[in-house]
Amino acid sequence: METKIRQFRHEKGMTQQELAEAVGVTRQTINALENARYNPSLLLAYKITKILGKGSIEDVFVLTEND
Repeated sequence: METKIRQFRHEKGMTQQELAEAVGVTRQTINALENARYNPSLLLAYKITKILGKGSIEDVFVLTEND
């Protein structure tokens, strides 16, 4: 699953650590999400979407053909 987390996080001026703390995960989890090495739970995807100020999960997380 591809994400736009890095792009939206940069737009908000947040570090990986700040986003991780805001949603209750480790910085390594955010890094894995940004590099498409980990698919989040629905709850985590929702939290990240809200913290980044986006209207829907689909704005942040993009399903790919392999998903």
